[in-house]
Amino acid sequence: MLKLVVCIKQVPMVSELPWNPKTGTLMRDLAEGMINPDCRSALDAALRLREKLGGSVTVITMGPPMAEEVLREAVALGADRGILLTDRNMAGADTAATSHTLARAIQKTCLGFDLVLCGSSTSDSETAQVGPQLAEELDIPSVAYVDVLEITGRTVRMQRRADNFLETLEMELPGLVTLTSSGLFAPRYVPLGGLQAAFEGADIVSLDGAAVGLDSEKIGAKGSATKILNVYSPTAGKKNVVLTGAPKRIVEQLLERFDDKIGGAIGRDLKTDRK
Repeated sequence: MLKLVVCIKQVPMVSELPWNPKTGTLMRDLAEGMINPDCRSALDAALRLREKLGGSVTVITMGPPMAEEVLREAVALGADRGILLTDRNMAGADTAATSHTLARAIQKTCLGFDLVLCGSSTSDSETAQVGPQLAEELDIPSVAYVDVLEITGRTVRMQRRADNFLETLEMELPGLVTLTSSGLFAPRYVPLGGLQAAFEGADIVSLDGAAVGLDSEKIGAKGSATKILNVYSPTAGKKNVVLTGAPKRIVEQLLERFDDKIGGAIGRDLKTDRK
């Protein structure tokens, strides 16, 4: 019987959000939240493993009280229980402080876990750091950017894309895996019975830092070594160019403008070839 833990994050349901200029953090209360896409893949992987091998699925998230919504959605999809880590002292955490908080919560509430599953990255920050850092905090092996995985005995067999190659890796449990949203595991629909389970007797608990045994100086903004100095939106510098003339002349114009980039891509000095 596998003990599976899935770390999910509530992200804004928009492509852009304003930043708080004083704290350098997103103003998340200005948009509705949803489960991060990669985290949904991690949840689907856990549910499939439980369906095949048996066990339990615990979902953990850290955030404001409104983050309970994604836990209820996870329960509706099939998770057995949800844990919300919410505390004003946790606000403004960087990836290291977030990983530290999640690790202590897992050690406190999920004794004897077999596998921790996370999304590879989140749509609101794209750092892809929390999963590997969490594995370091838990002192377990990890593999990132996984598309496919299966478990036989105490061995996890995984596949992931690396450049132009397909890697096949194995890892012994306990361990941690981060999953992409482009692999085998696709978000499932919430069944009607799941909606009822999510709001009637759902096993969801809220814990603050003290309940998990955390030092308030090591979590949130206080425990974050990363300090945001400036936040700005990059400006696009696109310029459309229309090339006219006979095909030979168009090719010549392309080479005149982009011979360095084209040559670098194919590994040849086009200027020398043209002489």
